[in-house]
Amino acid sequence: MTCFLFGTGVMAQIRPISPTTTPPGQQNQGMQMPMGQQDPEEQMQQESGERKKLIDDSTKMVFGPKTSLYFFEKDIRKNRDVKYEIDTLLNNFHYYEPVAKSGWKYQDLGNIGSAAQPIFYEAPKMIGVTSGFHVYDLYHNSSDSMKYYDTKSPYTQMNAFWGGGNRNMLDLAFARNVNPRWNVGFNLSTIRARKTLNPNARDDNLTEQTSYSLHTNYRSENGKYFLLANFSRMKHQVREQGGIIPPEIDETSILFAYEDAKVWLRNSRAIDLRQEVHLYHEYELYKGLEVYHSFDWKLQQMNFNANLGSGDSTFFNLYNPARFNTLDSTANHFRFAEVRNEAGFKGDLGPLFYKAFIRYRTGNMSSQFMVNPNGFDELYLGGMLRGVISDQWKFEAEGEYLVPGAFRLHGLFVSPWLEASYTKALYKPTSIQQLNRGNHHRWSNRFGNIGLDQIKGVIKADFPRWSLRPNVTINRINNYVFFDENQQAAQASSEAFMLIPGLKYSFNLRNKFYWESDLYYTLLSGGGSDNFRIPEFFANSRLYYDSPLFDENLFIQIGVEGRFRSDYFADAYNPALQNFYLQNEFLVFAYPVVDFFLNARINRTRILLRFNHININTLSEPGYFVTPYFTGLRRALDIGISWPLFD
Repeated sequence: MTCFLFGTGVMAQIRPISPTTTPPGQQNQGMQMPMGQQDPEEQMQQESGERKKLIDDSTKMVFGPKTSLYFFEKDIRKNRDVKYEIDTLLNNFHYYEPVAKSGWKYQDLGNIGSAAQPIFYEAPKMIGVTSGFHVYDLYHNSSDSMKYYDTKSPYTQMNAFWGGGNRNMLDLAFARNVNPRWNVGFNLSTIRARKTLNPNARDDNLTEQTSYSLHTNYRSENGKYFLLANFSRMKHQVREQGGIIPPEIDETSILFAYEDAKVWLRNSRAIDLRQEVHLYHEYELYKGLEVYHSFDWKLQQMNFNANLGSGDSTFFNLYNPARFNTLDSTANHFRFAEVRNEAGFKGDLGPLFYKAFIRYRTGNMSSQFMVNPNGFDELYLGGMLRGVISDQWKFEAEGEYLVPGAFRLHGLFVSPWLEASYTKALYKPTSIQQLNRGNHHRWSNRFGNIGLDQIKGVIKADFPRWSLRPNVTINRINNYVFFDENQQAAQASSEAFMLIPGLKYSFNLRNKFYWESDLYYTLLSGGGSDNFRIPEFFANSRLYYDSPLFDENLFIQIGVEGRFRSDYFADAYNPALQNFYLQNEFLVFAYPVVDFFLNARINRTRILLRFNHININTLSEPGYFVTPYFTGLRRALDIGISWPLFD
């Protein structure tokens, strides 16, 4: 029962409960919408495009979250005029790092910025070729997730987080309207995370990241032409460690020594450099018919370097003894570039929205040891139909066909009590799975496309003081491509079936005490089921107090939470391959992790305090693992502040 009491699984800044259960400490901090207008693909994220009055009783202009709104391109593409208020909510504010924001549904290496992959299978967003280097996607603000702003005054957001053990993050955002129709802005983010395993100095960082982006949006005076554009760049650097040396190999190595742990690597580095240029614009020919065009240029460079003349060679001699390119060092340099153009038309016919498009995508993967780049040319045809019967009833149907042989079909139904979706897809393996010319791995494959059938459903039982959301996900996957126990790309010859029932619930006691949980059970079957490593039980839960104090001059949220995964043979991580792979030797044992947290807001400034792993050394094991030979965080105190400025 421990797993059902401790842990939290709600997404950062997203509450899976009815608007009527909003804690009093958060009322009027963010805009709420009727449930039928919420985006089911983003777990009912709170949305609104409705502006409030900007004039107070003294006729003075009041700038704040209601005068600085943001929106996403995905809504513009669907003709959804939805704008969101700047977030000042306390709920989940202490989830400042990306893995926590995901609801702890990622497996990483136990530190901010380390390699990470989803615990549960996720349907791919791109049915065409991708690079296959995705372990740092979680830390990248991609061009299609960019926020665009409409501000009545200059808006600045400063977030600073100081994690225990020098795990630090800094985020800065700025936006302002040049005129009522044109907005410009930029984002800057940094990560400086010291090693949690065997650092040799204060600034011996595992991860160093600097990323920035520039964005703009413009609407013509007559309102017919609308443009969105952005440029982004991320340089993510990691000093690979290879994990803790097993005690069977070195009897002086201790698994839970943390800063005194013995690790494999000290002279191996990985760099993921990404640059993206994106443009979207549309023009209304006449009411009910618009034409649009989007352009993307994307570049990803993945480098891995290791000095095989140093002590690091012991690790590679044991786990990756092959030397295909050079004997004294490893220098894997891969460059994945693509250009994408999409054009189409769309519009509204009463309650119906329609869209049709054609997309051409071209690119290649290259490296210094490839004779020829592994190129691709892809032509897509697609469309979408959406119907809005009322605020709480709607349906969507969309599809795209990649000529030849790949496709994606997706249907969605939303009602006040039920949401259901079906996805059928045939998508391509990644470029690195098809062709690899690294120093330790070499192959040339001709894998077939991967098939997917996915059904999702959730029942919504929302009441004034409690909410129940039973849900289920059913996956059927055939011809799945993965990295096997020998760290080789392989394709399954049998199907895999996944049945994942779940339950999200929230209880509100006297408008001050809350209990929220997110529970999942996973049943795998089929001949290809062993290619997926998912814990049978996954549980997050949280108990907290939320109430305003001192005549509502201070809002506070304080509580305990925890998370639990049952025993499973979690995927291991290969630093030279920059991917996770199957293993059958190291059992990541079940362990409940309990944290204490405090979120507070004074005016619009939020602060957090999180005491991680307060139950360390209280159970039979002195700690826990998140990946084979990578321990989770020990007891540490994190603090943070978020300070928005609206003038």
